[in-house]
Parts: sequence; structure tokens; C-alpha cells
Amino acid sequence: MNQSICDKLEHLTGRLDELDRMLASGEATRDMDEYRRLSREHAELGPVVALYRTWRQVQADLDAALEMLVDPEMRELAEVEVAVTRERLPQIEEELQKLLLPKDAKDERNVFLEIRAGTGGDESALFAGNLFRMYTRYAERRRWQVEVISASTSDVGGYKEVIARLVGNGVYARLKFESGGHRVQRVPDTETQGRIHTSACTVAVMPEADALEEVQINPADIRVDTYRASGAGGQHINKTDSAVRITHLPTGIVVECQDDRSQHKNKAQAMSVLVARIKDMQEREQHAHIASARRDLIGSGDRSERIRTYNFPQGRVTDHRINLTLYKIEAIMEGDLDELLGALTAEHQADQLAMLAESE
Repeated sequence: MNQSICDKLEHLTGRLDELDRMLASGEATRDMDEYRRLSREHAELGPVVALYRTWRQVQADLDAALEMLVDPEMRELAEVEVAVTRERLPQIEEELQKLLLPKDAKDERNVFLEIRAGTGGDESALFAGNLFRMYTRYAERRRWQVEVISASTSDVGGYKEVIARLVGNGVYARLKFESGGHRVQRVPDTETQGRIHTSACTVAVMPEADALEEVQINPADIRVDTYRASGAGGQHINKTDSAVRITHLPTGIVVECQDDRSQHKNKAQAMSVLVARIKDMQEREQHAHIASARRDLIGSGDRSERIRTYNFPQGRVTDHRINLTLYKIEAIMEGDLDELLGALTAEHQADQLAMLAESE
């Protein structure tokens, strides 16, 4: 492990010791906001420092074993110890580097999940329904809460568009690589000659803003319309103008919410979605600017328009960004996404580690 990483880990070890003293002092709880901030920092540093101490112990064991090699009586035992520790050290070093990677401040946030039918007509809407069910099943496995904000169903089932809020621990961290084009290849129920059709949906995963203040919205820039909700909800919901449509005039973004009987709650929910969309648009514009500059240097390899293909006849799901194919489409459509999402996270970490190595 290079010296710069060791120096950083030594600094973090000292900082953890300092936090231990601060949190143990009698004055620690006088300012509860500061106490919570220090506690969060302590919780983040704890695993890093613990693993670094393990690395130091294994390094010390290796040094001791190398010294024992000169003793004929201990040589055989020492050779085994050297082999074991030399194999273990790189594994610990890799885990330490991953723990030191910069954290995405949005990882712990809830998200707004938007799924829209694309090319393919009715089959695309049905696939949008399949995708929403897939993510809902995954949310159930993770014990996340799913709140449908708005849904536009198609005549044959599925959705033309569905927006949901997913609430839980680390939602954005798990789902942030799901945005993009999702393509399905299968034989529709209405196909009489058994031909495979291809259709597509788009998925957008946007972190929920901490507060509306994160995006400044001029009241003069929005138009709020109310109307009667449609669909399920009983007699009461259809008798009042409880549904809300907010239009952000500068960007043309339109958000609708009719999930609640309360117009006030629907408006608040719609504003939250609007803020998330504007924030997402701003960040995409910033990333596009950076990516454009990068493409000028290295050429375009971007395939974000089609990130994944679900091929039902062959029973496979292929993620084109990391060239991963899994022959378990039924399990994946039932929400078994951990292997797929874990591979995307691992690839992202590998890219970060490569960038870290280049900068040293």
C-alpha cells in the first residue's frame, strides 16, 4: 500500500481517537445537532480504522514470519505464515481503498422512480408494468416503502407512465444505475404467428431533494391547476378537485399528483417531484457538459440510450454497460436484482479505483 494512503489512514485513526474523546465528554450532549453530526462521523470512520488496524496486524505478522525464516526449526511454519499473510494483505488493501473512495452524498436518499412506455405501443406499456412490478418486488425484499405518486394506465394493462416514491435505507445507492433505456424482446400475447417483438421503456431514478431550498423556484414560474382525480379512490375522490398539476414554465416540466384526497398533500407531493426533476435536469446538463469535453479527448463510448435488454425467449437479461448476461430472467422480473445491481456497483468502484490510481 502506498505511503499517501497510509498517511490518510493514520490521519483517520487519529481523528477517530479524537471523536472518542469528544463523544465521551460530559459536554457532548449539550448541542444535540453537533452530537449527532459527530456520531455519524464516528460511525463512518469506525469500519475504516478497524480494517486498517487489521492490515497493520497482518503486516506485522508478515514481518515476524520473514524473520523466522532464518531459524531452521521454524522455517516450515514461517513459510506457511508468509504465504497466508502475503495472500491476505492485497485483499485487505483493496477493501481499504474501496472504503476510502469518496461517498456520494445522495446515496442514502429516497428516490422518485419514473417509468415511461416508449416504442412498441401496447407491448411497451405492458413492459412498463412489468418493470414497475420488478422494482416493487425488489423494494419489498429491501423493506422499502413504495408510494405511487401518479399513474397513467393503458387500455390493455400496464402503464403509459408511472411515478413512485421509494423510501428506505440506501435507496438511491442501490438504484442509481437504473436510469436509461430498458428494451424487451418477447412474443406478445396478441401475436398470432409467434414473432418476437422488440419494445422499450425509459426509467429515471432521481434522488429526493433534502429540502425545497435545494432548488430555488420562483412562484411566478409555476402554474398550478386542479382537477378531479380519475381511477381508483372511491366516490369521494371523484367529487372534489383534489388532483394537482404543476407546470414549471421555464423548463416545461409538468408534474401531476392525484394519489391523496387532500389537494394540499397532492400539491406538496407534486412540488417534491418537480424539485427532484429540476435538480436531476441541472445535474444531467452539468454531467453532459463534462462528458462532452471528455468525448472530445477519448471518443464516445456512451450506450446509455439502451442500458439493458430483457430477452424472454432466451431467458436472459443483458446489461450492455458492463457486458453482463444473466440467464435468470424470471427471478429478475420477480425482484431478484442484487446480483445485477451488485455487479454495476462493483464496476463503478473499479472505475473509481482506476481513477484514484491514475491521480497518484
